[in-house]
Formats: sequence, structure tokens, C-alpha cells
Amino acid sequence: MSNSSSISQFLLLAFADRQELQLLHFWLFLGIYLAALLGNGLIITTIACDHHLHTPMYFFLLNLSLLDLGSISTTLPKAMANSLWDNTNISYKGCAAQLFLFVFLLSAEFYLLTIMSYDRYVAICKPLHYGTLLGSRACVHMAAAAWGSGCLNALLHTANTFSLPLCQGNALDQFFCEIPQILKLSCSHSYLREFGLIVVSACILFGCFVFMVVSYVEIFRAVLRIPSEQGRHKAFSTCLPHLAVVALFISTAIFAYLKPPSISSPSLDLVVAVLYSVVPPAVNPLIYSMRNQELKNALGKLMSGGFSKRIK
Repeated sequence: MSNSSSISQFLLLAFADRQELQLLHFWLFLGIYLAALLGNGLIITTIACDHHLHTPMYFFLLNLSLLDLGSISTTLPKAMANSLWDNTNISYKGCAAQLFLFVFLLSAEFYLLTIMSYDRYVAICKPLHYGTLLGSRACVHMAAAAWGSGCLNALLHTANTFSLPLCQGNALDQFFCEIPQILKLSCSHSYLREFGLIVVSACILFGCFVFMVVSYVEIFRAVLRIPSEQGRHKAFSTCLPHLAVVALFISTAIFAYLKPPSISSPSLDLVVAVLYSVVPPAVNPLIYSMRNQELKNALGKLMSGGFSKRIK
């Protein structure tokens, strides 16, 4: 039996008992991580370098790519290093830092996704008011509110979680420091305070999701009035994948944090964690770039311009 003051490190979940399988997980996560780095990095570079893309929609997309890069870089590199070196240790301070950054970036990302749905609603349903409602100052304020709210949410959760007395060992059944896994180590009823905070956060996230759904319903209603079939297809092909990824993100995240202990298992927890922490940052660049002709054209110009300079 130990308490939190005597814990100097936590033990993360090993993906497999055999070194060969751990190396397989390493290469799998490395491929996903590199794809996320490449996709989000290209989006950030293209939007930053092309002044034609300095609009509210692409400003929010740049922020989303930054958050995606940060969130996936918080968890996967440590997991890959542990698989490669057959090690499961993470220091107490390292665990606290990882939990803070992960909650901060994921919370800010969801708030930003809510803002992006509002941006699309105004652009499609109230185009005449777009410049007024989403001016440059308003966009900066909304993005700052998303980042600031995420930071505040992370501070509250991290302070609450690591103030709990821990006496159930130091082994976490997850490949990164996740709040529900740390709560399992608590030996007092004070964990209910953090659980209550999780419920409040889940309600806020669900409210944001309802706002997004309502926004997209209004968008779809407006799109259905478009006489051009090509225009309708373009709008649906962009909005539906976005809504699908958001639904996957919030459903798996809420399930991970609010599911009853009776249905918890290391394999189920691992799959759910991958679905809400790894899949969205890797898939978002495909949704927002491959289905956006303007962004693809700008990326092509950027790459062809760089290639031309190298030839000269």
C-alpha cells in the first residue's frame, strides 16, 4: 500500500508480452504519427504561406491542425518509445504533464470544432452577415476562448486528479496517463469530486455537440435548396465526414470517462482510447484537405513553387 506522496512513477500498459508484437505496435503507431505530422504540417504551412487562405475558415483550420499535432504528440511518442525499448515507466511529474497537455489540447479542439460549425453555419445560412459576425478580431477572440477554456479545463482536472490519495499501486491500464485510470488507484471517496467535474465537462461537450448538430441541420436544409447537384454534393461530402469524426470523438471520449467499472477491461479501454485520441488527429487532415479543392490548389502551388526554386 502506498500513497500519492510516495509514488515517483507510474507503469503504463504494455501493448503485448512479446517483444516482436511490441515492435509491431511501434511501427504501426509510427506510421500513424508520421501521417498525422505530414498531413497537419502541410495544412499549417499551406495556410500560413498562401494569403488567399487568410480567411476565417482557414484560420480556424490552422488552429485545429496545431491542436491535432499537439494532442497526438502528447501520447504517441512516449507509447512508441516504451514499445521500442520494452519499458512502461513514466515519472509522476511526466504523467501529470502528459495528462494536463492531453486534456488541454483535446478540450480546446472540441471547442474549436464547435466554433468551426458556427463558421460554416454563418457562411452558408447567413452569408450577408458573414463579414460582420466573423471579422478578424472576432475570429481571434473565439480561437483564444477555445484555447483558454481548454487550458482552464485541464488545470481543474489535473489539480483535482493529482490531489487524490493513491493507494492501489501505480499501474495504469492505458498507454498514456488517462484520468479514469488514475481514479482507479484512489483509496478515498474524494475521487467523487473529480468524477463530478468529469460529468460537468461531459455535459458541456454534449451541449457543444448538440449545437454542432443543430448547425449542420440548418446547413443541410440550406444546401438542399441549392439548385446545383454538384454544389449539394460538395457541401455534403465536406460536412458529413466532419460530423462523423466529431460524433466518433465525443461518443468514445464520453464512454471512456463515464462508463461503469463493470464493463471496463484493458483491451476495451485501449481501443476506445485510440478511437478518441489517435484517430481524429490522423483523419482530420484528410477530411479538411482532400475534400477541399481550394486548399489542394494552394498546396499544389506551394509544392510546385518550392520545386521550381530548387531547380533554379
